[in-house]
Amino acid sequence: MERKERRKVRREHKYCLDNSVIGDSWRMFRIMSEFVDGFDAMSAIDVPAVTIYGSARTPPENKYYQLADQIAGELVKSGYGIITGGGPGIMEAANKGAAEAGGVSVGLNINLPHEQRPNPYSNFELNFKYFFVRKVMFMKYSMGFICMPGGFGSLDELFESLTLIQTERIKPFPIVLVGSKFWKGLVDWIEEQLLGCGNISEKDKFLFKVMDDVDEIVNYFQKTIAA
Repeated sequence: MERKERRKVRREHKYCLDNSVIGDSWRMFRIMSEFVDGFDAMSAIDVPAVTIYGSARTPPENKYYQLADQIAGELVKSGYGIITGGGPGIMEAANKGAAEAGGVSVGLNINLPHEQRPNPYSNFELNFKYFFVRKVMFMKYSMGFICMPGGFGSLDELFESLTLIQTERIKPFPIVLVGSKFWKGLVDWIEEQLLGCGNISEKDKFLFKVMDDVDEIVNYFQKTIAA
């Protein structure tokens, strides 16, 4: 390669690096802006809130959709607000139950190329670009988590909350897995493999509860959050 061509390549490489740094710097300000907007908006919620999450693919005729709707409604009647990811499926069901019961129905929507579209039942809606900012809002402004049957996203939120409680990065709060049949395989694996291999402590398996009954779930939150 001739000297002139080498100098041209070096200039182009430096240009790309400089623009990458500039892009990262401005991205930092966009991230900060999302945090500020989220904190300002969520701090206005004046009732204790419970986050309900689960699959975006769950249709209205599914029993878990209907169960999420019912659980949200009963929690609102007991004085709680409901927070969801703002999308379809289980999130829609929970926002629907909360809104129809006359309560605070928060939807923290995330911009995704597929699956995620805002549902019409959020009466308090925020939109996010970054998953990790959205997760902070769930953690900071929820008094407890209800995990309905879901996919990778639901498992991600579940295990992140368990990790933060286990490592004492946040104060313990109630986590309920709804649907004993759905969660049985995971719970057995945690018991047999994680605990059996010594990768978690005996007390860690009590960081969550598995329930099926609406009244039992609501009573558990009333008792645990009040305590």
